[in-house]
Amino acid sequence: MEYKAENIRNVAIVGHGGAGKTTLVEQMLYAAGAIDRLGSVDQGNSHSDFDPQEVRRKISLSASVLPLEWKGCKINLIDVPGYPDFIGDLYGVARVVEAMIIVTPAQDTLDVGFDSAWEVAEQAGLTRLVFVNKMERDNADFPGLMKVLESRFGVKVVPIQVPVGSQSGFEGVYDILEEKVYIGDAKTGKVEEPSADMHKAAEAQIEKMMDAAAEGDDDLALKYLEGESLTEEEIEHGLEVGAENGKVFPVLMGSALNGIGIQSLLDHIVGVVPSPVVKPKQHDGKPIEPDPNAPLSAFVFKTTADPYVGRINYVRVMTGTLKPDSAIRNSRNDENERIGSLAFPLGKEMKPASAVIAGDIAALSKLQYSRTGDTLADPKQNVSYEPIKFPEPIYRVAIVAKSKNDEDKLGSAIARIVDEDLTFRHSRDAEVHQDLIEGMGDIHLDSVIEKLRDKFGVNVETSEAKIPFRETIKASAKAQGKYKKQSGGRGQYGDCHVELSPLPRGTGFEFSDSIVGGAIPKNYLPAIEKGIVDSMSKGFLAGYQVVDVKANVYHGSYHDVDSSEMAFKSAGALAFRNAAEQAQPTILEPILYVEVDVPEEYTGDVMGDLNTRRGRPMGMEMIGVGRQRIMAEVPMATMTKYALDLRSITKGRGRFRVEFRRYDELPHSEQQALISDFKKKRTEEADD
Repeated sequence: MEYKAENIRNVAIVGHGGAGKTTLVEQMLYAAGAIDRLGSVDQGNSHSDFDPQEVRRKISLSASVLPLEWKGCKINLIDVPGYPDFIGDLYGVARVVEAMIIVTPAQDTLDVGFDSAWEVAEQAGLTRLVFVNKMERDNADFPGLMKVLESRFGVKVVPIQVPVGSQSGFEGVYDILEEKVYIGDAKTGKVEEPSADMHKAAEAQIEKMMDAAAEGDDDLALKYLEGESLTEEEIEHGLEVGAENGKVFPVLMGSALNGIGIQSLLDHIVGVVPSPVVKPKQHDGKPIEPDPNAPLSAFVFKTTADPYVGRINYVRVMTGTLKPDSAIRNSRNDENERIGSLAFPLGKEMKPASAVIAGDIAALSKLQYSRTGDTLADPKQNVSYEPIKFPEPIYRVAIVAKSKNDEDKLGSAIARIVDEDLTFRHSRDAEVHQDLIEGMGDIHLDSVIEKLRDKFGVNVETSEAKIPFRETIKASAKAQGKYKKQSGGRGQYGDCHVELSPLPRGTGFEFSDSIVGGAIPKNYLPAIEKGIVDSMSKGFLAGYQVVDVKANVYHGSYHDVDSSEMAFKSAGALAFRNAAEQAQPTILEPILYVEVDVPEEYTGDVMGDLNTRRGRPMGMEMIGVGRQRIMAEVPMATMTKYALDLRSITKGRGRFRVEFRRYDELPHSEQQALISDFKKKRTEEADD
């Protein structure tokens, strides 16, 4: 069946991990007849979680697109992971949907996944509906949840349904707007007229709906403030308009486990969620009208990489109509691509598509140059949509290939995962000689390592990322370096006197000479410098690079026959080490500037934790209702597992970012530990 843009609904199903999003999506697909069996997360056969890792872990790791048809509309559901480690997909999906349905259990607290989804939806200006799940649980507390929502959002958050029964006796919902009672699941349940008792029970709720409707529509607000009641049509209109423009957030309820409330939820997606025509996306402050006859443009919001299938790009068609064999241009890199396979995804299934109109979502396979965040457009059209702003990685580990075969395949496998996941980074730290991977947490990086092994056949071992300490001097010192070797035939002779002086922090290295009288020929001076530089790269206290030193060669001697560049290079290295030992050597550590955003109630705990990390407070500021930003300078060495520790301290509600600030002297006790470890390692290597 072909759909026009006004009959398309693009909706993200979001919320905290474990809220029941995947089960809810499964029930919606089943109710609409998009699937003929109900899958289960526990049994590993849901249509959303089809990746082997998702089946094994029983959590969603990647967003899945699952379309269905309901009452003349096509609804593109996107099931988004709820765990913080996989938050990247939330940012990508927010760019291509008009609405988010935020799923939360019926409990008197809001999980961090709810907060994250709400914040991203707010930033993207999306319509929001709240679906209260797990109403059937023995400890279900819908009134407690509403108190929390109302205390945070006021009258904007309004239930438009009343539960029929409670906890284990929960059997349906009375939808006040539709004037219908939905009993049981969507397949075998029934729809009834509300009783007089139900009407009476809903009276207080209707008052709240009037308040919310007035909040959503300015004309209704004037009428309501003048003391007039709103009609049913006006309430419905005010709620719909308010939901569309982000002033009202309807609350629905049900049980994904038992399939209760599914029909009503689908009805409200069709009736409340705006289409791409009603709420067009914006570009450069102007609406992107989803005209199927306009020149083609599409936005890549997700990419997957498979060693057998290849790269699959998920796109939202913004303008025009996408067809197989179309020629397109990637606006980021100006590369031309040709559309090969074009499909509507249903989880892992791909249903071939003959055309995809503006406002719809599809999957393209085997594009060569395109990745997440790219704009694909008609070659004659000059358009480039803003890339997705993903959160910065906050956790890192070092990896090393287990074998030569793994090492040969590692680079290409990592590159494909980077294409797929832009919250994942890979780099080579030449200073500490480590390959580093960075992500949103330990589970995120564990999943990447599993993917390397299972998808690409690459096995790696992990270790803690090394801290790039450095060494320097605090005083000036002079020393001689003489290299003399005679073993028959031509010998080796080089002799130089070097003065080392400290330089300001961050200067690096300077080399000069004040040789007079030709004590050392000029052509040997570069060799002395090279010997000093090589020695600095290896360190002399604990094996770390030496920085912020000036070396001046002021005297020496040479031999007409035995002197050589190699001999003077060795002499330079000896002179450097001899002088450095007398120049008050010390070890420097990298200092990070850290910003930590936390709810106010965790401020004291976070400050105390930063103090234990030798942090230096720089100040605090309010960044919103109930949140504080803590600024501090903290040594990098104490921050290696901060992402995990902050998550524990704040129950996942804390966020932080870091940037390198400078190098400072490491405390003496910490220096001695590094020096001792270095000496022990050298002794062990010598014994071997």
